[in-house]
Amino acid sequence: MAALTLRWTAFHAARGRAAKPGGDADSYDPVCRHVLIEDSRSGAVVACYRLWALPSGQSIDQSYSAQFYNLAGLRGYEHPMAEMSRFCLHPDHHDPDIFRTAWGALARFVDLRKIAMLFGCSSFLGTDIAAHRDSLGLLAQKHLAPERWRPLEKSPLVLNFARDLAGAMPDQRIARKSMPPLLRTYLTMGGWVSDHAVIDHDMDTLHVFTGLEIARIPPARARALRAIYG
Repeated sequence: MAALTLRWTAFHAARGRAAKPGGDADSYDPVCRHVLIEDSRSGAVVACYRLWALPSGQSIDQSYSAQFYNLAGLRGYEHPMAEMSRFCLHPDHHDPDIFRTAWGALARFVDLRKIAMLFGCSSFLGTDIAAHRDSLGLLAQKHLAPERWRPLEKSPLVLNFARDLAGAMPDQRIARKSMPPLLRTYLTMGGWVSDHAVIDHDMDTLHVFTGLEIARIPPARARALRAIYG
């Protein structure tokens, strides 16, 4: 219940919406493992996310992300995968150790379950495309998914930034600074994204499908993540 309440606070209350009994819940919650990060002094839950381990890409159409993206290219992926979704931080807590601890817990899950690929949706706050132009332009230039795995369009409202921003010259400093922290972390470890963003007016976000092959994480970064839980 604490995770659902925090999710409502992060995703809805911050946009002025009245509290909802039961918090932010959906049909994927019962099948996922929920990770909560607590403040050791107050006991307050300051971050959370959920994980769903899949035996291979044959099950990927059951995932949360598959509601928004055609993931046919990943169905043939033969190794264990895990979807991370509903990642959020409490709006009143900004300690960088929260994010670090969250990734350390994720690293432990990946090792225990022998996960070969992480995936999910990374969200930009707000649906104003102009506000995210530099970030999307940088994604188009340097971080698109391998062609064989690239998600196809499925949602009715999308921005194909790889096509629409082709030839754009993004300001890389602005692009990286304005990217969501979760997406920025994926990319620094070798992650990649879809060539289009889904426009979600209900959540007031743009999101991109994001994938990360565990084997591509730089060894020094992998050791640092394991040291958090080791």
